[in-house]
Amino acid sequence: MTGPAGFIPPYPPRPVDRLPMFETMRRFRRSMLEVWRARHFEDPFFVTKFFRRQVAVCNSPEIVREAFIDLAGPLERKSPQMRQALRPLLGDGLFISEGALWRARRRAVAPVTHASRMPALAPVMTEVAAEFATRWQALPDGAEIDVLAEMAEMTAEVIGRTLFGREVGQRAALTVVDAFSAYQAHVGQTSLASMAGLPDWLPGLPKPRLLLASWRIRRVLDGLIAAALAQAGGAEASLVRAMQDGQVMSRAALRNEAATLFMAGHETTANTLAWAWYLLSQVPEAAARVTAEARSALGGRPAGLGDLRSLRFTQAVIEETLRLYPPVPVLAREATTEITLAGRRLPRGTLVLVVPWLLHRNPKLWPEPDTFRPERFLEGTPPRYGYIPFSIGPRVCSGQQFGLTEAVLCLATLAQHVRLELRPGHVVEPVSRLTLRPGATLPMQVYQRDAA
Repeated sequence: MTGPAGFIPPYPPRPVDRLPMFETMRRFRRSMLEVWRARHFEDPFFVTKFFRRQVAVCNSPEIVREAFIDLAGPLERKSPQMRQALRPLLGDGLFISEGALWRARRRAVAPVTHASRMPALAPVMTEVAAEFATRWQALPDGAEIDVLAEMAEMTAEVIGRTLFGREVGQRAALTVVDAFSAYQAHVGQTSLASMAGLPDWLPGLPKPRLLLASWRIRRVLDGLIAAALAQAGGAEASLVRAMQDGQVMSRAALRNEAATLFMAGHETTANTLAWAWYLLSQVPEAAARVTAEARSALGGRPAGLGDLRSLRFTQAVIEETLRLYPPVPVLAREATTEITLAGRRLPRGTLVLVVPWLLHRNPKLWPEPDTFRPERFLEGTPPRYGYIPFSIGPRVCSGQQFGLTEAVLCLATLAQHVRLELRPGHVVEPVSRLTLRPGATLPMQVYQRDAA
């Protein structure tokens, strides 16, 4: 779509009238983006009911702050849907654990992906990006690739080598990527039992394909962890070894945290990069500007950590991509006690949602909210608590600097050599299950950039 101010990328239709409950459920199970009505994008706060479960949605910076910072204690617990969807894969990993266990795991995991470690981690990003640049440069003009799959493989290589060391981490990235895709394809969006108010311990019906995918991932991770820890004298740095240093973590705990880091470190960044390539393909002027900036800063070599300051427009493209297509578009918490939020008393068990998909397109916060316009991130600071692609509060993503750095370095390294065009006739539709993807595949054609 093209509007008077620029390119408006696709989004699902926004119903005007309230949908019947079963139609809401059908749409939500297909993609959680399809249920939001037009007025929801500017409503600061609203409460609704789904079966017996009360749901409160926060959509203003002030109420988002109140929910995820001021009420972080009683709203620490992830939603029943998220816990049930991820427990087979992550066990008691950081993403879904809570209380004392979460605090202990956070102390162990957060430092290994902290911004202060970027000088040690960024060279792996540079190395992998260079390998993919060489691969893409060898393709003839017009060759078609699935950019979503390519980005998933690339980011899996990065997180695999940083998690397990360069030597070990190259062995099974594709196996884990395939299993993650299978897992996401079969995971449920809603738990009818939890929405009906049934207790959390009541098991749902097992899904054989889901269990098989999680078993494949866990088996591969067990082997990688064993190999990484067996490296003589810890000769090669790895996040697995860093997590174990000074900590008493069982192999099961290490595996659960490795699964969490792998999921967060490859899936979300891969989706962001795929969306960025799509957006640039629809706005050739922006794509040409990324290429010019990268060539000026890099001169043909792969991007490194020291180049970030020279890649401001490239970073703005990534930030605008995260605004339009936040990797996790719905952040859900379950109130463990009665709370008062936005002046309203809410009972224990209420689901409190902070929805970046709504917040990032709120017309009260963002001029031309549906338009792709990277320049907005060069013109000023985004509204505090109005731009939260990595969540906020105590449970903010500890790897946000890792993911942002990786996306900028990889995009700049590749964009100085090639441009991508969407396959003619292919329709891109955002679909959100665990994360927000541009459909199941993203077929694009590769064209070499002129060397001049």
